[in-house]
Amino acid sequence: MKTETREIRQQFFKGERALFQGRDLKIYDTIFDDGESPLKESQDIELYGSMFKWKYPLWYSKNILAENCTWFEMGRAGVWYTDNITVRNALIEAPKNFRRCQGVTLEHVDFPNASETLWHCSGVKMENVTARGDYFAMNSRDMVIRDFQLVGNYSFDGAKNVEIHNAKMLSKDAFWNSENVTVYDSFISGEYLGWNAKNLTLVNCTIESLQGMCYIENLTMKNCRLLNTTLAFEYSTVDAEINGKIDSVMNPAGGVIRADEIGELIMEKEKVEPEKTEIICPQIGSRSERFCA
Repeated sequence: MKTETREIRQQFFKGERALFQGRDLKIYDTIFDDGESPLKESQDIELYGSMFKWKYPLWYSKNILAENCTWFEMGRAGVWYTDNITVRNALIEAPKNFRRCQGVTLEHVDFPNASETLWHCSGVKMENVTARGDYFAMNSRDMVIRDFQLVGNYSFDGAKNVEIHNAKMLSKDAFWNSENVTVYDSFISGEYLGWNAKNLTLVNCTIESLQGMCYIENLTMKNCRLLNTTLAFEYSTVDAEINGKIDSVMNPAGGVIRADEIGELIMEKEKVEPEKTEIICPQIGSRSERFCA
């Protein structure tokens, strides 16, 4: 049986578990200061213009709305094991936020210290999110992301069922070990992009990557550009449509590669079967004598 909603305005809470197991609360302009787990095991909570200054504020919670709120640096590990949470117009300085959560919506959120953020989460929707930090979204799944900016390496490691639109990512080792990831209309710069992934699709993307897109099972690239991208596609099965030049291609495992120009094509018969890959390219610059194509 649902209880009557209670309002809390302009309060200052200290001490551990200040509102432990809180239910049906609307909290306005309130500060949660020194004291762990102020809203642990809470349910049906709305927060407006409030601040978290200490650790573990929302653990094992359900049905949370937070608008115009702030997580300070010590509000770390802020949201773990929580289901159905929406955060809008927030500044989250604390690292290690959102862990093993289900049903996460983030809109207009800035993560200036996003180290180890969004791990093992599912049912994630993100729009207009910026983040800086390594290991973003590791092992998360069922994600839809729009208008996203990330500076940080090792992002989306092990992620599954991810759809990304209009992103700018400076991220080495992005999408390692991922499965069923599709990226549209985005820019990605970082070494070793996508290694060990399955079903990675890039559409209308610009990529800059040393040894990018290697060891991938079923890589699809449509209307993409590869800038300063060398030793691409090693041991990958690929269906690639590249506008412009690929600096070098090395030992693809099979499929089709279409490009306007390839600077160097490397096919080592002792490592791959060259006949399994169709190269459609009017201009191939060079082949090293020790390699066979």
